[in-house]
Amino acid sequence: MSLSTDSAKNVAQVLAEALPYIRRFQGKTVVIKYGGNAMVDENLKSGFARDIVLMKLVGINPVVVHGGGPQIGRLLEKIGKESKFVDGMRVTDSETMDVVEMVLGGLVNKEIVNLITRHGGRAVGLTGKDGDLIRARKMNIKRNSPEFDEPEIIDIGHVGEVESIDPGVVDMLIHGDFIPVIAPIGVGEDGHSYNINADLVAGRMAEVLKAEKLILLTNTAGLLDKQGRLLTGLATDDIDALIEDGTIHGGMLPKIGCALSAVNSGVKATHIIDGRVEHAVLVELFTDEGVGTLIRAKRYNQ
Repeated sequence: MSLSTDSAKNVAQVLAEALPYIRRFQGKTVVIKYGGNAMVDENLKSGFARDIVLMKLVGINPVVVHGGGPQIGRLLEKIGKESKFVDGMRVTDSETMDVVEMVLGGLVNKEIVNLITRHGGRAVGLTGKDGDLIRARKMNIKRNSPEFDEPEIIDIGHVGEVESIDPGVVDMLIHGDFIPVIAPIGVGEDGHSYNINADLVAGRMAEVLKAEKLILLTNTAGLLDKQGRLLTGLATDDIDALIEDGTIHGGMLPKIGCALSAVNSGVKATHIIDGRVEHAVLVELFTDEGVGTLIRAKRYNQ
């Protein structure tokens, strides 16, 4: 079936608009945190996999870091174990950690690898335990209480922070023309496994890989102002002001913290984009308008 003249012109315009971006990013590494609706809607899942394969085909090196909180919650419910959270972090005892490893390192990771492979890519699944990729340290939550002089330290189990990342195995896969797909599980000096926030892992991964871009898929349009309007083209000073006046608060704070850390460590730009939009990654990378919030350090130009 042939395209109409108008449709053909639209296709040509899209390709022409994408070309300078493809040239600019050829040979560059882009780290994508994959989560939210994009991981559960079948059309969005398929579209994401095609986007990743296309990026690789045009010479960009995508590295995928994924979450899986809802999937973990569903399996815990099936086995009759209640999910508990403290300040948004899942309390993770040894039994829960076994489920986390099974879901993130097994079910979710292999599903993403399979999707990318089905669309013509060559993906390899990893956890932070493979190749000594992610070293973790235990996270303790501190909470101020008027009853105590010192902050109360709350033990939430096998929840970790990134101690260090050794990118050797990821570099080897990238240069071998593979697409790394990474589950955010690290190992501590004590040999225990730790569940780590996927945004934090993606941010640190972008830093150590000296990535061109960090892309965080979310279930919102991006960073919004107090009137609900999308903010984009922000520099680090803008972000500091938005935190100060309360525009950025709650669950967006850790994501923004990750974005700031990345751009301040040499990543050219971080994009917080709407994973509910089909082909959001390609639209953000290869069009003038984009679909989310772009954050950069002042010394870098988009």
